[in-house]
Amino acid sequence: MDVALLVVAAAAAGWVDAVVGGGGLVLIPAMLIAQPGLPIATALGTNKLAAVFGTASAAWRYVRHVRIDLRRLIPVFVAALAFSALGATVAVVLPTEIFTPIVLVMLVGVGLFVALNPGFGTDASTGPRSRVSTIAGLVLAGVVVAFYDGVMGPGTGTFLIISLTALVGTSFLESSAMAKVINTGTNLGALTVFGLQGNVLWLLGLGLAVANIVGAQIGSHMAIGRGSSFVRWVLLAVVVVMVGKLGYDLIVG
Repeated sequence: MDVALLVVAAAAAGWVDAVVGGGGLVLIPAMLIAQPGLPIATALGTNKLAAVFGTASAAWRYVRHVRIDLRRLIPVFVAALAFSALGATVAVVLPTEIFTPIVLVMLVGVGLFVALNPGFGTDASTGPRSRVSTIAGLVLAGVVVAFYDGVMGPGTGTFLIISLTALVGTSFLESSAMAKVINTGTNLGALTVFGLQGNVLWLLGLGLAVANIVGAQIGSHMAIGRGSSFVRWVLLAVVVVMVGKLGYDLIVG
């Protein structure tokens, strides 16, 4: 097993997850390369173990430096944990390939929208939304996106940030902070199911979690210091990579 590759990949995944999400696109392939023959379910479960620690550490830094309403996030966190666990349970019997074309189209749409609307997500474009819009955004994040994270996963951070920015009226930086709290719940829910199924390499995952935390701390520090514009550019870059990866998977099969 190439330990150096996994440590670097875990740190890089933590950095990406801390800014916009999508770190699994880095760490999961690295695990499959470093340990040929590793079942994909075990790679997913072990990635969730590392991600829980990294995302939680990033959430802690965000909460200390970015003003968000934690009280309204508590029920969203609980819902995210439950619906992600439900999604991971369903994933056992549901072929996730059926979601790939839908997610691909959604990511392309999100990427084009953000690219063509440079003011979207900036501090100047934000403001309180209606109560209905805010509740819709939180439900979308805590139920729909959380369920999707349990079933499939790629793009969860992006979908969380976009839904919160559009419907709750927060900036990209504030949305990223809120997304980390919610994503900690989705990771924990999915990890619980993977663990009960025996699909987690606990010692490896805990070792990778240390590197993931280091990357997450660097990523969250950079996002907080550089603001919404930095988050926007990283989000666009991650969307491009995810579209390429999902497009390749769809074509090659």
